[in-house]
Amino acid sequence: MNHGAGGEIMQEFLSKHIISHFPATVSDVPLSPLDDSAVIDDIVFTTDGHTVKPLFFPGGDIGSLSVAGTVNDISVMGARPLALSCAVILEEGLEIDIVDRVMDSVGRTSAACGVPVATGDTKVVESGAVDKMFIVTSAVGKRSGHLDHNMSVASDYRKIGSQWLTDDNIGDGDAIIVSGTLGDHGVALLSFREGYGFESIVQSDVAPLNGLIEDVLKTGGAVAMKDPTRGGIANTLNEWSSKSKTGIDLEEERIPLKDAVVNACDLLGLDPLSIGNEGKVVIACVSDMADEILKTLKRHALGKDASIIGHATSRTGRVTIKTAVGGRRILEPPIGDPVPRIC
Repeated sequence: MNHGAGGEIMQEFLSKHIISHFPATVSDVPLSPLDDSAVIDDIVFTTDGHTVKPLFFPGGDIGSLSVAGTVNDISVMGARPLALSCAVILEEGLEIDIVDRVMDSVGRTSAACGVPVATGDTKVVESGAVDKMFIVTSAVGKRSGHLDHNMSVASDYRKIGSQWLTDDNIGDGDAIIVSGTLGDHGVALLSFREGYGFESIVQSDVAPLNGLIEDVLKTGGAVAMKDPTRGGIANTLNEWSSKSKTGIDLEEERIPLKDAVVNACDLLGLDPLSIGNEGKVVIACVSDMADEILKTLKRHALGKDASIIGHATSRTGRVTIKTAVGGRRILEPPIGDPVPRIC
């Protein structure tokens, strides 16, 4: 299971056994850096498989998750998602009303974020071959009309490497911002699945973020973005640190976490920073624009709990956290996702 969980084991598996077999591509953002989307001739493209269990959970379902997750992967590159594909793999015997509920959710979420489902595929397989329903969504997008402005603002303060919001674009002193509370999706789904009871307090954060991200680009100054799904923010920040060859210093007291999420993780022995999210974005920006971007986020319903949680630093090559008591600890990348089947 860890080979598909988003942590270090999965990264090694992908390098050795998946992408090593594919021909190299020459483009602005090829496959090999493993950003959230690729850029081919100014077309932004991504695909994502969804195997969430159960299909319906507090705050969302596999339908809303599949649209939001794929739209977000396009948006965090600095692109405007244009259209989706939706491939559905169904287990024989699945109730038709479940199919209708999920597809209705796909349609409503697609309409809400303004990204239509333009094509797709449907397969039915023998009982036991899949767990009720899997959905594979892909999307295409084009460079946002506001990305050039955003990069121009960032360039006023330092030299920028990539003109897309890629994982290797972070420099010394850049501010790290999260758009809201972390760990909500993973805790809500795990609690509902296992019957722990926290789901009555914690709801999944599933949401498409393209509107929020467009507002940030209009403000300007962002250099990298990512939606911290499998492996949570711990995985995201360690990827950034490794690819950008810079350290990242965080302040524990600035990281927004719901009390119920902290309590659930304490009870279960989990780190909330390694728990997946489906409606949050992590932003690296030039420090001079951090306060303006924070104001932009807080004006949006999906960013009201946004916070500047730290800065990139050339002094170290690790992700570290200054604790509430004044100490410092290393935030290790997760080996795998502690909560499987959440996306």
